[in-house]
Amino acid sequence: MSNVETEKLQKVLARAGVGSRREMEKYIDANRVSVNGKVARLGDRVEATDVIRVDGHVVKIEDKADRICRVLMYNKPEGELCTRKDPEGRRTVFDRLPRVDGERWIAVGRLDINTAGLMLFTNDGELANRLMHPSYEVEREYSARVFGEVTNETLRTLTKGVELEDGPAKFLNIKPMGGEGINRWFNVTLTEGRNREVRRLWQSQDVEVSRLIRIRYGKLELDKRLPQGGWAELDLETVNYLRKTVQLGRETQTKLSVIPEKRKDKRAKINQIRKAVKKHNQRAKQTKRR
Repeated sequence: MSNVETEKLQKVLARAGVGSRREMEKYIDANRVSVNGKVARLGDRVEATDVIRVDGHVVKIEDKADRICRVLMYNKPEGELCTRKDPEGRRTVFDRLPRVDGERWIAVGRLDINTAGLMLFTNDGELANRLMHPSYEVEREYSARVFGEVTNETLRTLTKGVELEDGPAKFLNIKPMGGEGINRWFNVTLTEGRNREVRRLWQSQDVEVSRLIRIRYGKLELDKRLPQGGWAELDLETVNYLRKTVQLGRETQTKLSVIPEKRKDKRAKINQIRKAVKKHNQRAKQTKRR
């Protein structure tokens, strides 16, 4: 390798939008990546002039300064899968997202099929990877409707910590939100995104979660005006908040208009999103009938 600047292969692929850095490490381990015609290995570093292929397809490598970091907020409905394609033809969270030329959206974490609410998507694999990584301790808040007996001792146990099959876990905070009898709502906060972690924590106390909605990621709250199945691109200030949260440099460009929207323009935009969601749902129903 020459003395010119090099970067880790998985980092370059993540920045190109192929997937998160952890996903790219798995791709490399599975011999799905080549550099200049040779099968890549974990630890390989690459130059800007190297030809990188994933599954035989050349990946367009961009300089850090060439790509504008973009982030979408999506209001996920129940029943959608957090995968790009489903062999059974079920709906996925990617079905409704806008296309990006030469790139693809990367989901910042996952929600299971029965969980609704706030999801983030970005074209920046490094940002996605850091927002998901537990070392940055980005808070996630959920609204949970639970079924079962919840005592003060139950709440103390869940905030003190319990042992799950994949290690210790706990809620940072639990806030009662009302309800009657054994059907009650709680807002719960944690800083990890392990598989079904919220549900499993409640189940450890013999309490079942009947509805689960993610309402916050970091300081970013789900926009209540955004209909289920609708998405909205985040402005530069919000993108830079997310980047700062995980110790990434500021972004200076955006695809959005920098002119502040008037109230009537915002209403028109939300109505446009609702119409797009309705149209997509109608099309999906027609496809299902065939």
